[in-house]
Amino acid sequence: MTNEEELVVLADEEGNAIGTAPKATVHTTDTPLHFAFSSYILNPRGELLVTRRALSKKTWPGVWTNSMCGHPAPDETNADAIRRRGVSELGLDFGSFLDIQVVLDDYRYRAEDSSGIVEWEICPVHLVRLAVGEFVEPLPDEVEEFAWEEPQKVFDAVDATPFVFSPWMVDQLSHPELRQAILEAFDPEA
Repeated sequence: MTNEEELVVLADEEGNAIGTAPKATVHTTDTPLHFAFSSYILNPRGELLVTRRALSKKTWPGVWTNSMCGHPAPDETNADAIRRRGVSELGLDFGSFLDIQVVLDDYRYRAEDSSGIVEWEICPVHLVRLAVGEFVEPLPDEVEEFAWEEPQKVFDAVDATPFVFSPWMVDQLSHPELRQAILEAFDPEA
């Protein structure tokens, strides 16, 4: 499915779905509130996948961010959307996902990038665990580069240089419960 075909589910302030719009037309200087998801993907050792957004991205090109974000299609659960985007964006197999857990169910944010494009999303944050032996092969149109890092190193980098990371990642990681969930999954002995 291309951006031109992909639909985004629009929302009202109370979090109710109120319609859809083509993804290609939604992100502007006057972006309507819509549903999205954000995910932090961990390998079996608990290392965190961080990605650098492709330079061709409309918003925040070249910025380091969490593992993967996206938009659920109409009538699609966030878990199914995460699997779909994991396949299409990161080159994972549909069966790669051991566990998908919601950590910040009510997360929402509004941010404006330097070009004036606005992100305004109701965006539950998920922790995703991958099966042993899974490899990431990101699409170049989505991901410029990626790294698997110890979670505390990522937290330290975000705290020291927040301007290098997406505003939603910085904001999400300001929630102690997300950091704790990620740290609890880290097992360097695995």
